[in-house]
Amino acid sequence: MGACWLTLVLWRELQLDRFWARRLPPSRKGTAWDAVLFVLVAYRLLAPGSEWRLHREWFERTGLADLLGADFGLAEIHKLYACHDRLLVHKQALFDHLIERWRDLFNARFDVLLYDLTSTYFEADPPFPEGDKRRHGYSRDHRPDCVQVVIALVVTPEGLPLAYEVLAGNTADKTTLRGFLEHIERRYGKARRIWLMDRGIPTEEVLAEMRCADPPVQYVVGTPKGRLSRLEQALLAKPWQEVRPGVAVKLLPQDRELFVLAQSRDRVAKERAMRRRQLKWLWKRLGQIAAMKLTREELLMKLGAARSQAPTAWRLVRLAVANTGTAFSYHLDRDRLRQARRREGRYLLRTNLTENDPASLWSYYLQLVAVEELGQASAGTCPSVWRLRDWSRC
Repeated sequence: MGACWLTLVLWRELQLDRFWARRLPPSRKGTAWDAVLFVLVAYRLLAPGSEWRLHREWFERTGLADLLGADFGLAEIHKLYACHDRLLVHKQALFDHLIERWRDLFNARFDVLLYDLTSTYFEADPPFPEGDKRRHGYSRDHRPDCVQVVIALVVTPEGLPLAYEVLAGNTADKTTLRGFLEHIERRYGKARRIWLMDRGIPTEEVLAEMRCADPPVQYVVGTPKGRLSRLEQALLAKPWQEVRPGVAVKLLPQDRELFVLAQSRDRVAKERAMRRRQLKWLWKRLGQIAAMKLTREELLMKLGAARSQAPTAWRLVRLAVANTGTAFSYHLDRDRLRQARRREGRYLLRTNLTENDPASLWSYYLQLVAVEELGQASAGTCPSVWRLRDWSRC
């Protein structure tokens, strides 16, 4: 009851009760669509799951009926589904309203933006109607057998969303950024904004356009480890600078950009512990497999399962299987282990904020990591919601 009441207080503080009352008037049969929407929102915040679960059990266990002065009619299954169909036309108006409320309530600023993508899958089989966005593509949910949609989101460092789009499931991450840059500029005007992104999103061409824009569009981007290999020799000569307790950086200016090699003591300890735990498990498992009496097919299947269970440790082991029979040998690749130890807890960032304090660059990166981890955690709860409903028209 308490959580539902707090959700209602937040709903009213954001003036969403007034916003939706004007846009979702009652139906001729008396259905209070704005109240149905509040039930859906409270459910997403407090116990995300399918509309069917909300209808069958969740609503009755809450005090929402008493809070809203209504009955179980708010949770009728057809009303829950039909309510979604009424929302999309108000998408931009909703963002405009929320942005004004965030400015009033939290003095929110929009000069630092975090951009990321996730996906969610459907347990449905094609073919689909023309224009449907459900497609087979790279699956972050590790379900390549299922069709999916890609969701692109722009948020502030406080987690306040500014824009989102639902894209076709086979959309490549690197093709999405330019459209969002234009969208944010049209909606909020030109300004010196800082975009925080993962390494797979911007292309070299788009980064060059951002540097040459007027005013320049600034960015902090995670960088693939392959680039770290190319810059390793140049970075070796640079001194470490402590930017906060436990965090040190090396700075490498290059072609109007700044490469920042950051090392976190806490991240070193965390990644080293994870690697040791995986390697210990894999070594024990390989010994168990070697002692088993298996057919060649069974051997290959068990080795494949071990590889998927400990992918980080697998890269540190040299394994050779005989061309015939079930004999195999393995040993630790010490060169790769030394390289892995050197890179644990280290991240290479790329930015055109060449005059900024390195500590602020590290703070930006931590914000990006936090949003990515939140997105991954949320994605784990989303598929059950999305399987029962066709959202591909959004």
